[in-house]
Amino acid sequence: MKMIEGGVTAAQGFAAGGVHCGIRKNKSKPDLAMIYSEKMCAAAAVYTQNLVKGAPILVTQKNIADGFAQAVICNSGNANTCNADGLEKAEKMCELAAAALGLQPSDVVVASTGVIGQVLPIEPIESGIPELVKSLSDTGSTAAATAIMTTDTQAKEAAVEVEIGGKTVKIGGISKGSGMIHPNMATMLSFVTTDCAISPAMLDKAIHQVTEVTFNMISVDGDTSTNDTFAVLANGAAENQEIAGEGPDYDAFISGLEAVCRSLAKKMAGDGEGATKLLVCQVSGAVDWDMARTVSKGVICSTLLKAAMFGGDANWGRVLCAIGYCGAAVDVNKIDVSFCSSLGQVDVCKNGAGIPFSEEKAAQVLSAGEIHILVDLHLGEVSGEAYGCDLTYDYVKINGDYRT
Repeated sequence: MKMIEGGVTAAQGFAAGGVHCGIRKNKSKPDLAMIYSEKMCAAAAVYTQNLVKGAPILVTQKNIADGFAQAVICNSGNANTCNADGLEKAEKMCELAAAALGLQPSDVVVASTGVIGQVLPIEPIESGIPELVKSLSDTGSTAAATAIMTTDTQAKEAAVEVEIGGKTVKIGGISKGSGMIHPNMATMLSFVTTDCAISPAMLDKAIHQVTEVTFNMISVDGDTSTNDTFAVLANGAAENQEIAGEGPDYDAFISGLEAVCRSLAKKMAGDGEGATKLLVCQVSGAVDWDMARTVSKGVICSTLLKAAMFGGDANWGRVLCAIGYCGAAVDVNKIDVSFCSSLGQVDVCKNGAGIPFSEEKAAQVLSAGEIHILVDLHLGEVSGEAYGCDLTYDYVKINGDYRT
């Protein structure tokens, strides 16, 4: 397996594009994206666990209930959530996209992101779709990734190439997510495409399996969005023997999908609203996955720790504190903690107690743009990691007037 360029259009038979249609007042900001497959695709998705769900989620759930889809349409700038006409607007987006592409509306995945509770104007979308369809190309991944951004500062793309059944299979995706991100599925919008031949049932199994160890391990601010959607389309253009059950081919597909999703997850965590640093909590020595997940999430979600990382303060007591209340049955007297970055590593805690270390070296280590918080529980052989970011002054500034 190797990382490649191309994002959501890396796989054979997929095109993507993005345009400004007028949902956003800023004409320089694209606000409407589309992904299209030349062939019908197996389709699967996972969604937010928030009880308040955007209308597009309900429509997408209905559309891919049969396990198939062929296109994605997504707008930014308006979440189409908590609106009396939300379902009508989401269904209309599918109808407009389908008519322009020669598809059935039920073969379209629809998504929206942006402000909650404001009526989504359909007119800009209707007038913008002809231009959007014209923009579709096999190099249009970045355009689509840019069009789904809200407070993101950069487009997020990733792709891999993997051998499956003697065939070269490509998996690629785009995502957006900067704020209102907490590990409760899926913490963002993400669209992944692949030319792998895989049954809808196995694709659904794969997407749930991979989500658990990638997108569900992100937290920026503890808020779970109403519109989170992670959808995968697989068109089979690679002509591998269809993956219809578990085995080496399924395992290879999982490894590729996980690599793409982990890359996107880290990019979203590092681009958290106002963030200056990506935080990765790597837990080792756990008894099982639940313990590794609970501890790593607990550390990443600590507001006090996030603030300390912004200030470059090696306040390891906040790591221990977060582990102590996260709910995992750990032995606090066995825990080791270190901070690590491209600028070095500093050990700060051994067997649950502080050890002498250089504050100057620690400050240097914590000045890097990516910080790894290493936690060894010394209880078992299982490891896991979670992704987050530092908490800065700009987070409050961005969200203080987000709507207005």
